[in-house]
Amino acid sequence: MPLAADELSALTDAALEAAADCQAAEIRVERIRSQTVRLHDASPETTADDTEFGMGVRVVADGAMGFAATVDVRPGEAAGLVRRAREMAAVTSRAGGGRVELAPEPSHGEVTWSSAFGTDPTTVPTADKIALLADWSRRLEGHPAVAHTSASLLAVSEQTYLADLNGTRATQHRVRLQCQLEALALAESGFETMRTLAPPVGRGWEFLTGPATAGNWDWDAELAELPELLAAKLRAPSVRAGTYDLVVDPSNLWLTIHESIGHATELDRAVGYEAAYAGTSFATFDQLGSLAYGSPVMQVTGDRTVEHGLATVGIDSEGVAGQSFDLVRDGTLVGYQLDRSIAASMGFERSNGCAFADSPMHVPIQRMANVSLAHSGDDGPSTEDLIGGVDRGIYVVGDKSWSIDMQRYNFQFTGQRFFAIENGALRGQVKDVAYQATTTDFWGAMEAVGGASTWVLGGAFNCGKGQPGQVAPVSHGCPSVLVRGVRVLNAREESGR
Repeated sequence: MPLAADELSALTDAALEAAADCQAAEIRVERIRSQTVRLHDASPETTADDTEFGMGVRVVADGAMGFAATVDVRPGEAAGLVRRAREMAAVTSRAGGGRVELAPEPSHGEVTWSSAFGTDPTTVPTADKIALLADWSRRLEGHPAVAHTSASLLAVSEQTYLADLNGTRATQHRVRLQCQLEALALAESGFETMRTLAPPVGRGWEFLTGPATAGNWDWDAELAELPELLAAKLRAPSVRAGTYDLVVDPSNLWLTIHESIGHATELDRAVGYEAAYAGTSFATFDQLGSLAYGSPVMQVTGDRTVEHGLATVGIDSEGVAGQSFDLVRDGTLVGYQLDRSIAASMGFERSNGCAFADSPMHVPIQRMANVSLAHSGDDGPSTEDLIGGVDRGIYVVGDKSWSIDMQRYNFQFTGQRFFAIENGALRGQVKDVAYQATTTDFWGAMEAVGGASTWVLGGAFNCGKGQPGQVAPVSHGCPSVLVRGVRVLNAREESGR
């Protein structure tokens, strides 16, 4: 945090003294540094380095919420923000919509928290980032099948300070990065692409350069095998549409979880508050405790505490401690993701810490926790074991395009790599695969989940929500799974090509 402790204390005193008679108030001071590096054919294409620094104040006064923010981080401005936020609350109170209440949250006192990382990736010189991506790109280009490459690296360092009327004073530091390389192959029949599978992570620079034995990604191994996999994909037959058993790798399944479970169990969506923009949810509140979301092997949690999770925090953006909680237990819907206002309005005693603002200039809104599917334990099946139980099927690897309706019910997903399964063994690649289902049919057909050895924490930097729009990072852990009898389309035929 660029401000010293005494400067933060002065801001806190100025803001919270001015808000002393409010029902609730908090001040957030944030410095967010975001970097982008992109290469095409091993040559720099784009670099960007942006820092956002400012403070925001949210109040609940006379049953209405108000918010104001500024880049002028001085004690006098902090008190002024409270006045502006109260003026906004007075305006919103006349707009209707009912009285705002926040679920109670105890004071957490002085909190200092950091995500787990070695080297903040935003501190690494841009030249070093370009050199690493260029070297990796040239490795791919050395294969005769590869015509072009692209590489990208996104890095964020997020430093925040939050103080509220409850007495919480939280200083936090989160880092995250995402690195991808993609290769393109050409043939007379067209082209194919293939991308690395490394997930975005709440880790430091060591995820790219450290030993894989320490939990970092094995880039050397993936870059060595990717060109030949791409060449095989170019030669692969187009899939024949029909019904198949699917073994879905975590590199693909995380996105299906995000779209069909993560968004569907946000309670503000389920009760209609996102209907005008992002839709609603088939998992309506009246079905809590009774909806058969999936098969009995389905155990899903929301988690703001998992190590290296993109949505992991010590304290969320409205002063609530990070928690882990059940969403689906034994296949039944048992919980939702909550912020303090939706928790209070729907009769919950406490928020489960799902509030986030992507900027000091934005008001916190309900955002997704790390929503993850549990594995079946240390003795659970390997991916090879799951494949061995399939007579006719497809092994799905890597994410690509997706489509889902506004209630998060009817969906279609593609992927990066697909392998035919015959009599319990992989029989080479097929292509143009898209799998289609309803949410409850898909998860209800999940027969088995892999063991701990198959579990991977995937996710995305760019989950969008809200009006005005905000972007949040979120992780989704999952094992490999076996899903029976899923409809598979030939995406090329469906597109009319």
